[in-house]
This record gives sequence, C-alpha cells and structure tokens, in this order.
Amino acid sequence: RGALRGPFLRIKPIIPDLLMTPSDQGDGDLEMEYPAERGNWTGKLDFLLSCIGYCVGLGNVWRFPYRAYTNGGGAFLVPYFIMLAICGIPIFFMELSLGQFSSLGPLAVWKISPLFKGVGMGTILIVSLVAIYYNMIIAYVLFYLFASLTSNLPWEHCGNWWNTDLCLDHQVIQAGNAAIPFNITNTVSPSEEYWNRYVLHIQGSSGIGDPGRIRWNLCLCLLLSWVIVYLCILKGVKSSGKVVYFTATFPYFILIMLLIRGVTLEGAWIGIKFYLTPQFDHLLSSKVWIEAALQIFYSLGVGFGGLLTFASYNTFHQNIYRDTFIVTLGNAITSILAGFAIFSVLGYMSQELGIPVNQVAKAGPGLAFVVYPQAMTMLPLSPLWSFLFFFMLLTLGLDSQFAFMETIVTAVTDEFPYYLRPKKAFFSAIICIALYLMGLILTTEGGMYWLVLLDDYSAGFGLMVVVITTCLVVTRVYGMKRFCRDIHMMLGFQPGLYFKACWMFLSPAMMMALLVYNIVKYQPSEYGSYRFPYWAEVLGILMGLFSCLMIPAGMVVAVLREEGTLWEVSGRWTWVAACKKGGDSTPPGCLFPWLHSPALPTARSCFSVS
Repeated sequence: RGALRGPFLRIKPIIPDLLMTPSDQGDGDLEMEYPAERGNWTGKLDFLLSCIGYCVGLGNVWRFPYRAYTNGGGAFLVPYFIMLAICGIPIFFMELSLGQFSSLGPLAVWKISPLFKGVGMGTILIVSLVAIYYNMIIAYVLFYLFASLTSNLPWEHCGNWWNTDLCLDHQVIQAGNAAIPFNITNTVSPSEEYWNRYVLHIQGSSGIGDPGRIRWNLCLCLLLSWVIVYLCILKGVKSSGKVVYFTATFPYFILIMLLIRGVTLEGAWIGIKFYLTPQFDHLLSSKVWIEAALQIFYSLGVGFGGLLTFASYNTFHQNIYRDTFIVTLGNAITSILAGFAIFSVLGYMSQELGIPVNQVAKAGPGLAFVVYPQAMTMLPLSPLWSFLFFFMLLTLGLDSQFAFMETIVTAVTDEFPYYLRPKKAFFSAIICIALYLMGLILTTEGGMYWLVLLDDYSAGFGLMVVVITTCLVVTRVYGMKRFCRDIHMMLGFQPGLYFKACWMFLSPAMMMALLVYNIVKYQPSEYGSYRFPYWAEVLGILMGLFSCLMIPAGMVVAVLREEGTLWEVSGRWTWVAACKKGGDSTPPGCLFPWLHSPALPTARSCFSVS
C-alpha cells in the first residue's frame, strides 16, 4: 500500500483495526501485533439486564417518591414523562449507538473527533469520584443488613449507650395519643440516633475539617463491598453479565413484597393519597419541570459512560432501538411502583405516630437509614422486613457500581489494549484498591460530610457540560447525516424525525436550561443543621470545574501532539473537515476515501480514524 501524498498529509493509509477482515490480518505486508479480544456479552439478556440494573438504582427508591410529592403529586408525572421523551430516551439511544457502533470505551470512542477527547477524560473523572462514595453507601447498606440479623432490631428502642435524653420511641408516642397529644418537638427517634451516633458516630467530629477517627466496622464493610464488586467484574462483562441475572431481577421480587405488605397496612391509603394527589397548579412553576428533567437525567445514568460501555460489548446488529424503550420506560414504571411501596408504609407511620405524612417523608439517605428502618420496627417480624429492604438496596446499588467500574476499566484498557487487556483482572484489582484507599476518608467520624460534598459536586454541573458537549459534537462535528447512516448500518433503518429533532435542538436546549438553573439556583451544601465552610464549598466547585476543564485540556493536548506549527495544524484539520463534508462523493486525494464505502460491509465509519 503506497503512501498517500497530498499538500498537508504525510501518512500511510492503513485499514484501522475495526475495519480489518481476517484476510487483511493474514496479509504479509502488515507485520503488526493485535491486542487481545475485548469480549462480548455471553447471553442475549446480559446487556438488557445490565442496563436495567444500571438505571434502576437507589435513586428510584429514595429520590423519585420525594420529588413527586413535593412537586405536584400525580401532576408531576406529566412533566416527568414529557422530559423523558425530550431528554431521556434520545440521549439514552445516542449513547447506546455510539458504544455499539464503535465497540470502544468512553475514551477511545473519541476517535470520531480527537479534538474533543477531553470529554471522555471528564467522564472518567466524574465516574471515579462517584464510584468512591457510591460504594460507601453500599457499605452502609451492608452494615444495616448485618444489624438486621437479630431477634430485635438495635434501633427499635431508646436506652442504649448511644441514645441521648432527646430519644423518644414510637411506643411512648402511641401511649400518649391515647390520652393527650404528645409533644414530639425537640425529640429524636431511636433510628435517627442509631444512624447518627452509632453507625456514623458523627458526634466525634466537629465538621468536614475534623474527620476524627476511622470507624473500623465501616472500614470493614467498605472493604467487603469492594471485594464483592471486584469478584463480580473479575472477568469483565462475562462475569458481571451473569451476576445481573440475579441483582437486576431480585429487587423486583422484594419491591413487590414490600408493596403488598405496605398497601395492606392500616393507614396506607393516607400515604398513597398524599403521594399521588394531583396538584395541577404546580405545572405552572418552572421549578417542577426542571425537577422532572433532573430526575430523568440522573435516574437513567446518561453521561456517566456506563451505557456506552455496555453497548460496546454488543454484537454489531443488536436491536438497541427496542432496548432503549424497554429500559427507559421500565425505569420510569419502577420509580412509580417504588413510590407506592414507600408512601404506603409512610402513611402507616403517620397514623401510628399521629403526625402528618410530610413530617415523616424524607429524601436520600434519611429515608433509607432513618425513616424506613423506624417503620420496620412497627411491623410484625420486623427483622425479616428490615433484612429484605436492605437486601433490595444492596442489589440495586451493586448493579450501578458494576457499571461505574466497568466504565473505568474498559476506558483505560481500550486506550492501551496491547498492555492492559491481557492483564485486565490485575488492572481491575489495582483500580479497586486505589478507590478503596481514597474512600477511607468516608469511613471516619466526619466521613458523612465528605460524602455529602462528593454527592453534591462530583456529578453536578460538570456532568451536564459533558453531556451537552457530547450531543453537540456528535450532531455538529461528526455530523447528523453520518451518525444516522451509522445507525442505519447497524439496525437497518435510520432514526426518525423525533430523534433527529431532539438531538439537534430539544435535548441540548433542555440540558442548557438545566445547567443555567443549577448555576442560578445554587445553594451551599449542608447536612442537617451543619453548614459547610467556605473552603469546602470552593473545593466542591473546583471538583465540578475540573471535569469541565478536561475538555479544553484535551484540545491543547491534541494540538500539541500534531506536527508542525499551529497554522499548519489548523490547515490540516480544515482540509480534513472539508473532505468529510464531501460524504460518499469525496474527491480523490481526500483523507480516507473508503469511509462508508459499501464495499466494506463491516465498516464502522470515522470511529476508526485515529
């Protein structure tokens, strides 16, 4: 194959790996070593269940129900499904298409436009930070899971060494309701003191700047959670793809059990009515629409690279169009069902304690580790229901953590396939050990403050910038026509007007609105009554900005790696861009005239261009 000569180009045109056929690989002219195989899913359902497990996570249980009832109840479902159609489904399908067509991870996939490889670097940074604190939440779940293996739950009554004079259990409240109303102001439930004073031992820390001692029981739970994650991803998708057959389906059995038990409790209808009573006047508020978009954005996990990574292990003609609707709609229905299960129990608590539902309901860890454990103590066979609840949270959390780790490992091994793919198990162990060591700060007495800081800033505005940039690069730089042609090559049909309109205009506009809203409505982090110091807020903002700065940093690196002056580099890229606009009718002498050639049935377009 002779050298291709042109006014700006001094390279040999070779067929990239993705376009290589077996006959090409046997060509004596190509004396090159090929990396180990990436592997593929071993079963037809592996990919689908992995996506379901990744999307259906802890947020479906402790975030969606709370957002629904605070934003119009049943009326919240109107903006929720509209935002699902505008933002959720189109971006979900775009990420799956990128991954499946390229068979590359979140870093190597940016061969479509090397100038924007920093987007992939930002994604990996975000996912790494999230993986650190997300596994700490799984460690908390393991702690409660073990604590439930007893005849009496330890957070059922006051009188323990960790309780204070403010502790008041629900039996006393029930006795007080029989006579005169009991004043529960300035009192604390046993479950809340168990969480704060025993599990976290937060009284040993004065704030985020004073982490205190390591809680060795939490440290061991965190170690166990990392061991579980490593064993499940040991062989990549071949092992995690089998584990999800259990972790992605079993939570539904427990959720249905909790739902049936919840709706049969006395007072359950109070909570369900409170959860779903439509308040249509809320739809006139922009806040409700923004909240709906945020819920869709984070519950589907777009932008984290997990969807792209999973799709990269698909066969080339996997029907991801069908899978997109199954996963996105299934995720929405699961969130709604979880709301029924949660609020039926909260309605029961409301009646038992004699207080309104809105004083019982909480979002986030407060629901999982304070409110729901307290509700379990009011039920017969409370240790059994507590064990089932936390086992459900464990399986929900592990699925998402598998995706985070597979994203990091796949991204790096795709960058250095010759060195890392044969040693993928060892490299995975190194990543798990490194993230475990970085997460030890979260096991200290002040670790919850660091967890809140990571939760608030690691995947905030930085993640939105990454997703917006991805959408714009795919549609404007890589080109909408080329992208649709790639999808047609995989699925046999091109996306319709709905997807094209969302990718070009609606989705980027909505995400820009989310980004502006987050900046305008910025509120400092807090945990209960504790307000974070100024330096911690600055650290959190820098954490988010650093992932954004990966994009211009990647551009600088791309320019510096090119030979010649900046003017010559600019001239080459301008010339290449002009050639790309030529499409199939590219004139002779252009960069890669065989791209999209019908003579190459396995061609995967510009993903192969380094």
